[in-house]
Amino acid sequence: MAEASVFDLAVVGAGPAGLSAAVAAAERGLRVALVDGAAQTGGQYWRHPDERHLASYAHPESTGHHHWKHYRDLRARLRRAVERGDLVHVSGRHVWRIDRGDTLLLRTTAAYEADAVAPAERTVHAERIVLATGAYDRQLPVPGWTIPGVMAAGGVQALLKANQVTAGRRAVVAGTGPFLLSVAAGLAKAGVDVVAVCDANALTRWAATPLRAVQEPGKLLEGAGYAATFVKSRIPLHTRTVVTRVEGVGRVSRVAVARVDARGRVRAGTERTIEADLVALGWGFTPQLELAIGLGAQTRIDVDSSLIAVADPDQRSTVPGVYLAGEVTGIGGAVQSCVEGELAALTAAVDAGHADDPRTRRRLRRRIARGRRFAVGMHRASPVPADWSSWLADDTVVCRCEEVDAHTVRRTVHDLAADDARDVRVTARPGMGLCQGRVCGFALSCLVSAETGRAAVPADMEPLAKRPLGTPLRVADLAALADGKD
Repeated sequence: MAEASVFDLAVVGAGPAGLSAAVAAAERGLRVALVDGAAQTGGQYWRHPDERHLASYAHPESTGHHHWKHYRDLRARLRRAVERGDLVHVSGRHVWRIDRGDTLLLRTTAAYEADAVAPAERTVHAERIVLATGAYDRQLPVPGWTIPGVMAAGGVQALLKANQVTAGRRAVVAGTGPFLLSVAAGLAKAGVDVVAVCDANALTRWAATPLRAVQEPGKLLEGAGYAATFVKSRIPLHTRTVVTRVEGVGRVSRVAVARVDARGRVRAGTERTIEADLVALGWGFTPQLELAIGLGAQTRIDVDSSLIAVADPDQRSTVPGVYLAGEVTGIGGAVQSCVEGELAALTAAVDAGHADDPRTRRRLRRRIARGRRFAVGMHRASPVPADWSSWLADDTVVCRCEEVDAHTVRRTVHDLAADDARDVRVTARPGMGLCQGRVCGFALSCLVSAETGRAAVPADMEPLAKRPLGTPLRVADLAALADGKD
């Protein structure tokens, strides 16, 4: 990448949305830089074994992937664009900040220990940018969730997809939403004894929005496949059931589960224990908004109570020259992300002076609207239970980095008059540690809302996602800026 290069478009993230945006933009005549922290494309959804060592894996491209043919097509188109010189794939680099000068300046840092990139080339210059930064697992604390063997459901699946490694032998998968089915089915196919799948909600909640459920026939087929795996592997599915406590010394050994009502309150006398050495917890996903908020993009609270960035019908953010695609605009899945990425690329190309394609634009808009209708139905069918905080003991850790427990959060609200998550954060330090609230931010916001009786608004949640440094970086990267090396 030459020092003076100014790209027509930079795309941050090489998952479904970013990969689709980068390929579509290059094919529409833009010179594109695709910047991603991973060494290879695919993101979290299409995470797969190291392509340089596929012979080392028994099933290198078949572990838990949907729409794999589409990914391979996108990957082939990416390689052709790179060969033509229309696209530069900047892999293994995290974007830690975006500044505005004559162009947008994407400050990057190495994702791995070695960094052979000259300081002058660590900044990517672009006229426009698509943010396709994806999302990460949303977690809710329960007593014992810090014991080794308790993992995010996405982390369990990532180990399986990328390394074909199972995180345990007897697993309980718990939380809410269809992602639990995917994780449990993948573990079962890999030989893990999945002893329970616990969904906090009832499947009948889908009946409240039947028309939304049929918007994505492909999802129904996926669900049928999971059902077949559950039957074949004899996986018990328990609805309106949650993990209330995890026990073990040095590693998980037992899991307490209980039935709950529609608000998430435990039904007396229903608790029982299950022996397990792995607990995979999944409560949906949280959009990764550091860069979007850092650029000043407007946000709002979505149906699933997540903070998301606002995009217009053509994927423009509220900041000129900044486009949004994928989970940053709301959790909707890989297919939705791909379509949003393609539309963002078309819009960026038109804004750069290239010809419009009204027919394609209308088709993409219709597809996005259909996917959004399904996503709203999914979120309404799988909400975080309103009274989940009633599961917490006083000494339950809420913030692992700073070791702040539930009692401290509650005391800060009631005794110190902290009335939003931001006040609690600066007073009691939850969300101030290494992860900067990525793990505990959503739970903290929900817990404070439960204690104050006031629903969170964007102004409450933005400080938990706004970070001057979007990712950890080396002092050398900052020193390079002080030396005037863009």
